[in-house]
Amino acid sequence: MTREEILKLCAEEDVRFLRLQFTDIMGVNKNVEVPASQFEKALDGEIMFDGSSIDGFARIEESDMLLRPDYRTFQILPWDFGQGKVARIICDVYLPDGTPFEGDPRYVLKRAVQKAEEMGFTFYAGPELEFFLFIVDETGEATTKTHDAAGYFDLAPRDKGEEARQEMVNVLNSMGLEVEAAHHEVAAGQHEIDFKYADALTTADNMATFKYIVRTVANKYNLHATFMPKPVFGINGSGMHTHMSLFRGNENAFYDPNAEYQLSDVAKYFVGGLLKHVSQFLAITNPLVNSYKRLVPGYEAPVNIAWSEHNRSPLIRVPAKRGKSTRVELRVPDPSCNPYLALAVMLRAGLEGIEKQMTPPPPVNKNIFEMSEREKKRLRIAPLPSNLLQAVENLERSKLMRDTLGDHIFFHFIQAKKKEWSDYISQVHRWEIERYLKYY
Repeated sequence: MTREEILKLCAEEDVRFLRLQFTDIMGVNKNVEVPASQFEKALDGEIMFDGSSIDGFARIEESDMLLRPDYRTFQILPWDFGQGKVARIICDVYLPDGTPFEGDPRYVLKRAVQKAEEMGFTFYAGPELEFFLFIVDETGEATTKTHDAAGYFDLAPRDKGEEARQEMVNVLNSMGLEVEAAHHEVAAGQHEIDFKYADALTTADNMATFKYIVRTVANKYNLHATFMPKPVFGINGSGMHTHMSLFRGNENAFYDPNAEYQLSDVAKYFVGGLLKHVSQFLAITNPLVNSYKRLVPGYEAPVNIAWSEHNRSPLIRVPAKRGKSTRVELRVPDPSCNPYLALAVMLRAGLEGIEKQMTPPPPVNKNIFEMSEREKKRLRIAPLPSNLLQAVENLERSKLMRDTLGDHIFFHFIQAKKKEWSDYISQVHRWEIERYLKYY
């Protein structure tokens, strides 16, 4: 849409407020809301905000920042908020001198996409976001109690989140996301909604929209939607398996009908890059202390660095479809990640593999979960980092990730995550009390 078309639509639909949306370094949606009298100024990118109030954005002496809207992302929200209709538009963050702010995660992804374009590729991604629906207590606070006992692909009445999930799908469709599937997941109270793949920037914008919609609809049903990776011990956690492909024009660059596995050298090198760098970008795709409670044996989440043609036990698998549907699926990310940063680091890792022709080892088509440590060692299958500190230390040593993220985000992110780890290990947890109090 053009500026004039947006203004005309706002007038016709009697839109009273416009939310200028952006994302902070940790992936949390933020917004500045303006009334109708300021719409023209907002669409011209003249709305300023205090960047020092956003954690990790700017120091107080360099706090003034501008929100420059991306007209393609304009949507009227499908709810009546009581004070009139509200629309939203996703923005890039700029400095007063007209240059992009290097701490804007959307800018980081744009730079990674530009790198792909310079190599002749368009990058497409399709995530599978899982989440839990939990009951809220009488004070409105979230619990970890669920209202259903359903399992994988179960139906109502066992799946008591079905009605809320259906409304989520309807709202997502109305917001321009093409939902392809929705179903109950393995764990009680766990759900998945998949929307159609798109170019990387559109996909990241859609993921930010997805989280907002899911939480808002859940609240309507007196439920709390959480994208925390492992909220309950002893059951499956929530992942964000991400399907990725590179195209040259209309041709899938991962597909070669005459090659082994019908995978082109580009596809194999991309896989090689992901395998080489996954330990370096894991802190971005799995950014919480809690993320590593999901990445443990026994719950279908990957814990080893390997790839396969089809089977789901390694880190990366290649789904069976070929032709234009040829893609690789990275199974490690979880939905707590910043979508812009996560797609950026995955893309740059794959591109590095292509540039340096990183041939991956042979695919592992046996179930890695059932292998002995000796067999994994023989096949040179290394483990993923087992906690946030290990992942952050690997990130800190990575020149590629520093170049991808830029110094501002790179150093602010590492500092924040080291503090998060320090806060965590200084706490006394219930497990310790139950394990040690009576015996020592």
